Amino acid sequence: MVTLGFWKKKKADSTPKKSGLLIEKLEPNSEIVEEYLVNPFAKVFIVKTKSEGYEYFVQEAALNAEEQEACEKLKSILSKELEAPEELESDVLSYILSEAKKVAQKYKKSLGEFNETSWRNIFYHVVRDLAGYEEVNTLMIDPNIEDISCNGLRRPIYVWHRKYESIPTNIMFIDELVYDNFVVKLAHRSGKHISSAHPMLDAMLPEKHRLSATFMREISSGGSSFTIRKFRHDPFSIVDLIKLGTLDERIAAYIWILLESKMSLMVVGGTGAGKTSLLNALITLIQPYDKIVTVEGIAELNLSHENWVQLVSRTGFQFGASDASSISLFDLVKLSLRYRPDYLVVGEVRGEEAYVLFQAVATGHGGLCTMHADSLNNAVNRLTSPPMNVSKVYIPLMNVCIYAARVDLPEKTGGLPFGRRVRNMWEVEGFGDYNSLVDWDPSNDSFRTDFQNSFLIEGIAEKRGLSKQSLITEISNRERFLGQLVKRDVKDHAEVAKAIMNYYQRRTMAPGAISTEKGVAKGIKKG
Repeated sequence: MVTLGFWKKKKADSTPKKSGLLIEKLEPNSEIVEEYLVNPFAKVFIVKTKSEGYEYFVQEAALNAEEQEACEKLKSILSKELEAPEELESDVLSYILSEAKKVAQKYKKSLGEFNETSWRNIFYHVVRDLAGYEEVNTLMIDPNIEDISCNGLRRPIYVWHRKYESIPTNIMFIDELVYDNFVVKLAHRSGKHISSAHPMLDAMLPEKHRLSATFMREISSGGSSFTIRKFRHDPFSIVDLIKLGTLDERIAAYIWILLESKMSLMVVGGTGAGKTSLLNALITLIQPYDKIVTVEGIAELNLSHENWVQLVSRTGFQFGASDASSISLFDLVKLSLRYRPDYLVVGEVRGEEAYVLFQAVATGHGGLCTMHADSLNNAVNRLTSPPMNVSKVYIPLMNVCIYAARVDLPEKTGGLPFGRRVRNMWEVEGFGDYNSLVDWDPSNDSFRTDFQNSFLIEGIAEKRGLSKQSLITEISNRERFLGQLVKRDVKDHAEVAKAIMNYYQRRTMAPGAISTEKGVAKGIKKG
């Protein structure tokens, strides 16, 4: 087990050389389920424990006593002599590595003589501690990890692994001062402040990971705590979600038609259901030149559209009841209407901003949002109750509700035992009047769809002067187009957006008309 903080001697061969780092090797009879390198200096082992559970085991390149001493000296010198890079866009990791090598050459007599391998290990630990997240760094850079959480002192850090779900790691804080200092470091890395006076924090780290933390024992009895929800640098595209089984091509094609016609939709679900990922992927289907304004508490959406304005709320730092420096989601939603958006996207509605969003939809803007709810009825109840207070007559302005959930998958699928699925989708015709179009079948992991009974498709066809069947045919055309993208593995977010743009550009009829088979084929070929 890797432990941070001070550790009393247990065994002669396991005494930490420095304040608080103890590495216990894997037992010879440990059942290793999986192992992989995160980088050349850090390896991860997934170990099956005696209780038939799993544990996430980190093993980094170790330093001997002399190397550890040189590493500490090098970090001390850098903390005094390191200057800010001349270019603000410089890569911090590369810059610190470059400066560490210069300092090592300058003070090589006092640091000691080491071979090339030792220097690489020393430089890795220097960069990891100064520009990274110290012993937690491997968790931060492991692409398989979605969430990292520490619930208090002398409790193992837990991770949410894409393959093994929630499992404990071999990392634990056992010294309160070291732990509190680490939480303060996280706050400073995010450009925020946390203290006994302000013991709660909701912020964004430089890598755009979402950080939530509490400080000391002011509001959490077990000491400081933190949760980091990791941000994907390559967000899921609509093709990714189709390949993962979250939805299928026909559902995506139907939503594409709706978004093209400025329909509004809401994604509901519980924590970890994939609401934001689904919303982000669906935005890819919006016409490339439409103007999109996103409003969020913490910036989580990552769009490939050029005509996009991202607004993020701000929490002021002030004692007392009045805080004029804060900017709420409500303020931002009101401001966004002056930007003349084609689509207004609210990352998560939970307060009075919901009322303004529905007002915006009522005036002709398209609206997208997410909400914590486990059914359409509960979502509507939340919307019509304080603090949202959306009038019942406005409920049908949110044309479609999508319920996403984390589900257990049938064994015969041969994949992971769990996944995220669009369980239901409804068209909202009126308050209490909902038209079910999509149901997920848990017995065989498939979707049942019924778009022939869609009153929204009928309304769109009437506005365009088309027959309803012609729009149903268009859904089938786009279903095939998306199927071709899946077959060709065109899943990069920007590439999918480019393919969508080519689809529009190469349609043989005017924008808003129905594409022909020839137009679809061209879109697939050039997309």
